[in-house]
Amino acid sequence: MKALVYEGPGRKSWSEKPNPRIQHPSDVVLKMLKTTICGTDLHILKGDVPEVEAGRILGHEGVGEIIEAGSNVNNFKKGDHVLISCITSCGQCEYCKKGMYSHCVSGGWILGHLIDGTQAEFARIPYADNSLYKIPPGMDEEALVMLSDILPTGFECGVLNGRVQPGSTVAIVGAGPIGLAALLTAQFYSPAEIILIDLDDYRLAVAKTFGATRTINSGKENVPEKIMQLTGNKGVDTAIEAVGVPATFELCQAIIGAGGTIANIGVHGKSVELHLESLWSKNITITTRLVDTVTTPMLLKTVASKKLDPLKLITHRFQLSDILKAYDTFQHAGKEKSLKVLLSTNPL
Repeated sequence: MKALVYEGPGRKSWSEKPNPRIQHPSDVVLKMLKTTICGTDLHILKGDVPEVEAGRILGHEGVGEIIEAGSNVNNFKKGDHVLISCITSCGQCEYCKKGMYSHCVSGGWILGHLIDGTQAEFARIPYADNSLYKIPPGMDEEALVMLSDILPTGFECGVLNGRVQPGSTVAIVGAGPIGLAALLTAQFYSPAEIILIDLDDYRLAVAKTFGATRTINSGKENVPEKIMQLTGNKGVDTAIEAVGVPATFELCQAIIGAGGTIANIGVHGKSVELHLESLWSKNITITTRLVDTVTTPMLLKTVASKKLDPLKLITHRFQLSDILKAYDTFQHAGKEKSLKVLLSTNPL
């Protein structure tokens, strides 16, 4: 089969790899139907995730068709179309029983990280009964790819950890796909203000169409001064960091109000400064989280009922065989005006 292979920092290839096989009775093998590229994949390519070994097939999102199921798989059968969770869960360990699937002792975020992932013609999914979702009849499979990772990540790590409340003021730093996913799901809680902050005017314009009440271009305005002006010098109730670089985390610290919450989503490859000298007396909560995907069933229902439209996040579509071109489009988001790129194969 062909697959997108990480060859070391800064290097990738569309290469021939052996087809995956059932390794454990709880595995399934899928023919990939649709997948996408995540900002985390870009962090891997930059060398920010050193545990990813050269030769690894990247990708942790997608929709597939089961072509083989292990003997212990009870919930799925050959021919089922399924949504892949970016988080693999055994369902039995101490962490899984707490709902912390991201810390599963034999799973967690392993796809495209510690084992081969989904940017390939075929993929092996361990612990299938706990790590896949059967696609309800009539649902748009393109939209569901956004439920593998970015929507539960934006919701769990940003909105839930950020304690967004009715009438509150929320600032989201970063209007990329994850920031926009946080924007879409923050509206479940009816905050009074959702302020999107980014360097890209195109993405800020998109954010306005998605429900942002205000936008700030951080390359053209002094963001802390503007936030204090908008909030009567109080700062925001929730600041969501959705980029993963030191400057954006520091910005969240500069705009948070007393009693507020800084919710980190971004994947950080470098250390950041924690300004306790200004935060210690402000009753600030700082949260971190790797998505657990515990909210995926709820998000599936909201998509099925048309309360949430993930298709809005997809700007470019490619055949899987054009994945190198898709990566180039995704990596040059400002020039290409790209958000999420969708990669498709033909079903069996």
